[in-house]
Amino acid sequence: MVCVYIKARPSKRTLALQIEHNRSSRGLQGMIYSRNDRAGRGRLSSRLGLVTEAVEAADDMDFYAHVIGHLSSGGRVDYVIADEAQFLAPDQVDQLARVVDDLELDVFAFGITTDFRSKLFPGSQRLVELADRVEVLQVEALCWCGARATHNARTVDGRMVVEGAQVVVGDVVGDVDSPQAEVGYEVLCRRHHRRRQTSATARAAALSPDVLPVDGTK
Repeated sequence: MVCVYIKARPSKRTLALQIEHNRSSRGLQGMIYSRNDRAGRGRLSSRLGLVTEAVEAADDMDFYAHVIGHLSSGGRVDYVIADEAQFLAPDQVDQLARVVDDLELDVFAFGITTDFRSKLFPGSQRLVELADRVEVLQVEALCWCGARATHNARTVDGRMVVEGAQVVVGDVVGDVDSPQAEVGYEVLCRRHHRRRQTSATARAAALSPDVLPVDGTK
């Protein structure tokens, strides 16, 4: 099992799609699982506009049974790609490990390690425990201040929040508490994640007339 993690949300889906393209162009057939994709159910897409068909991974899906069922019905599976793997339940990660061990198929699981509160996702924790190899994508994400981004922040109308459900789809309007609020995600350095300072709030503070001037003579 090959697990690839990245702190920043952009780019990991692009890599997942690249792996799928490289293998399918060589005649291999993969089973692709996705969840909560912005392009809709049964899709794996990236912000670059790339998209492919996928199987929507439900909470109660048994990945091992699903692959076995596909093979038993005459289908072909040469590899498995699981996107948003942080949302998987620990037992589902065990099922993917069984696909590797019992069916001898490569499984590429893509996700992030921690949620908007800097807490490990249960699925990510289990992946780290079981993975044959864990790789960090070599795509440097930057905080709005220019420092290396290491934390994911959930924003509501541009302001960072630290409470709420662990799984909420970003780039949408409306949540359980405020139907008209715009929910999004932003990557921050540890300092600004701790201070809950997003690019929007930093910009608002810089433009505020209430900000005290700094005396450069001292």
